[in-house]
Amino acid sequence: MIGVYDYTVILTYLSALSAGIGIIVSLNGTGHPYYGTFFLLISGLCDAFDGRVARKKKDRTDLEKKFGIQIDSLSDLIAFGVLPGCIGNAMIRVSPKLPELPRFKTQTRVEFRIAVILFVIILMYILAALIRLAYFNVTEEERQKTEEGCRKYYEGLPVTSASLIFPTVMLFQYIIPMDITPIYFIVMFLMSIAFVAKIRIPKPQFKGILVMIGIGVLEFLVLLFYIFR
Repeated sequence: MIGVYDYTVILTYLSALSAGIGIIVSLNGTGHPYYGTFFLLISGLCDAFDGRVARKKKDRTDLEKKFGIQIDSLSDLIAFGVLPGCIGNAMIRVSPKLPELPRFKTQTRVEFRIAVILFVIILMYILAALIRLAYFNVTEEERQKTEEGCRKYYEGLPVTSASLIFPTVMLFQYIIPMDITPIYFIVMFLMSIAFVAKIRIPKPQFKGILVMIGIGVLEFLVLLFYIFR
C-alpha cells in the first residue's frame, strides 16, 4: 500500500478529514457556515501539532520527510483554502443561527451581481492559497538543502492563519447587530492578497504557538456553546 501511515502523519490526516466534513456540512442541503467553522477550528488545532509530532521521529527517511511536506500542504489547501471558501458560499446562500438578521439573496439583478463578486473572491482566495502552498513547498525543499532546522520567517501570510482569522470574524456575528457576510468577504479578499504578497512574517516561537492554540481553543469552546446550546 503506497503512502505513509505512521504516527507522524496522523494529525495531518485528521486535519484533512475534519476539513472534508466541514466542506460537506457547509454545502449539504441548505448548509450552515457555523458548522463549517467548527471543523475549521478542529483542523487548525490538528495542524498546530502535526509538525512537532513529525519531528519527534528522528529516523525518518528522505521519502517520509518529503511525503510529510507534500501531504501537509495538500491538507492545508483543503482545510484552509477550500473550506473557508465553502463557508463563504454557505453564508451567501443561508442564514446561520440568527434568522432575524438580513442576508444576501440572489433574487434581483443587482443582488445577483453582488453574489457573483463574492464568488469571484472565493475563487481568488482558493487560487492564492494554492499558489502560496506550492511556492512554500518549492522554497522549503531548496532551503533544506543548505540549512538545518526550521525556518525563521515565512514569505507571505501562512494559509494556516485562516484557522484563527475566520472563526474570529464569524464570532463577531454574536456580538454586533449586523450581517457580517460583507466583513467575511473583505477579510477573505485581503488574505488572498497577503498569501502571495512578498512580505516576511516571523515564524511564531513556542510561546507564540501556545498563545494561538489558546485562542483557538477559546474560539472552539465559544462556538461549541453557541451551536449546541
